Amino acid sequence: MTKIITLTILFICSLMSAQNVKLTVTVSGVKNNTGAVKVGLYNSEGTFLKTTYKSLASEIKNNKAVVIFNNLPAGEYAISTYHDENNNGKLDRNAMGIPSEDYAASNNAKGFMGPPSYADAKFTVGKDSKIEITL
Repeated sequence: MTKIITLTILFICSLMSAQNVKLTVTVSGVKNNTGAVKVGLYNSEGTFLKTTYKSLASEIKNNKAVVIFNNLPAGEYAISTYHDENNNGKLDRNAMGIPSEDYAASNNAKGFMGPPSYADAKFTVGKDSKIEITL
């Protein structure tokens, strides 16, 4: 009986862990190795570019940065990223409100006269995945 209970618990645990995935994000095209690259992960259209679900920062090596989001529930996400060249923790903007630091979104989505849309940036993760974004 103990073996059956143990096997049942192990099976349930394996099902639960199978729903969590690892997402590796590589940001390339960084113009120099100064500062850090900030990566924001969003899990809904309503929070996109407003409130991150998770966020990570990475140092830059050879004009590239890599972050890894572990234990993500499988599902739909979008990413925004920027090169925080002066390491002040925010995306700097000029007097007209236009970003003065390089930025990008997943699927290399671009906005027209504004930021990209969630619909253009979203992607689905069902297993461990890797994506690349170019600044």
